[in-house]
Amino acid sequence: MISAELFCDELEERGFTVASGVPCSFFGGPIALLSRTPGKYVPAANEGAALATAAGVALSGGRGYVMLQNSGLGNLVNPLTSLVMTYHIPVLTFVSLRGWPNPEDDEPQHEVMGRVTEPMLDMLGLPHWILRADADADHFTGILRDAEAALAAGQAPFVLVEKGAVGKAHTVVDETEQLRLDSADVVRLVSDLAAGDPIIATTGYTGRELFGIDDRPRNFYMQGSMGHAAALALGVALGRPSQTVVALDGDGAVLMHMGTLSAIGDHGPENLVHIVLDNGIHESTGGQRTTSSGTRIEEVALATGYRTAFRCDSMGRLRSRFDAARNSPGPHLLLVPTARRNGSIPPRATDTHSPQAINERFTTALG
Repeated sequence: MISAELFCDELEERGFTVASGVPCSFFGGPIALLSRTPGKYVPAANEGAALATAAGVALSGGRGYVMLQNSGLGNLVNPLTSLVMTYHIPVLTFVSLRGWPNPEDDEPQHEVMGRVTEPMLDMLGLPHWILRADADADHFTGILRDAEAALAAGQAPFVLVEKGAVGKAHTVVDETEQLRLDSADVVRLVSDLAAGDPIIATTGYTGRELFGIDDRPRNFYMQGSMGHAAALALGVALGRPSQTVVALDGDGAVLMHMGTLSAIGDHGPENLVHIVLDNGIHESTGGQRTTSSGTRIEEVALATGYRTAFRCDSMGRLRSRFDAARNSPGPHLLLVPTARRNGSIPPRATDTHSPQAINERFTTALG
């Protein structure tokens, strides 16, 4: 293992001035360190935007790099092939190797990408190296030298990072935590108020919390597919127009694919209630910040055509607004500021139910 400090220092010494990415726990240390200095790290909405940002740094004469999880490589392919590779823009990308080398040792949503990450890069003709957990400083600097040679040739090199290859670093906690609601209390209330209505829960700790608090067949727990809970809920709402459908979402997920708000507003499903838990961080990957502090998501929802959108900063307000939403034409959005979770996190739903079983019992519950 190399330290997070060494990781950042070696890249900075080689002139890499800006990093961007979508958090993965494998890169929690470097992201925490870089985020302490304004302008060093750009928390991108999605992987493609992170790559485009680093490409812009390169076009300006600097050097940028990207950090992301291999599950997000699909979001990267378009700007990778049509921008970076087509224009020969030198960008270095670090990708965590989830679901590799043994998919059974990771979560089920990483099985496919763990298997195809290297073959995909081979197919695209992109140079790549693996930074293993037992790598030392000399091995890391050797990889960087080879990557720099590829950059000089106008290529887009990739460094694939094994779990445990890069150390952790301290994350600064938001001092406004005490002003936010407890997410477990919020999830419990939403589940109670939803009664028998289907709930689509986003990936990460939100879905795990719902599973631990109130596991029911009408809950669909997303693992992976970050940012798509609202779109999935839109599809369910269109298929079941006479039944209320609840999307239980997170701020990072909404920001990743904010265009879905426009699609929901445009189509206007009257039976959709969109709940957004906004804790300002990507919690399940180590607490890296999102950009929600500067984005009023509820106002964006109104601007895209949601019938109503409210910020609910108390349990009483959430209860009254949710009841009103279930009994009036939507779509509706309720944003709830929540605090960083404390204590143990419930297990993943797939520790008990297979993904196929979650699918089958959910569709059966819908009738």
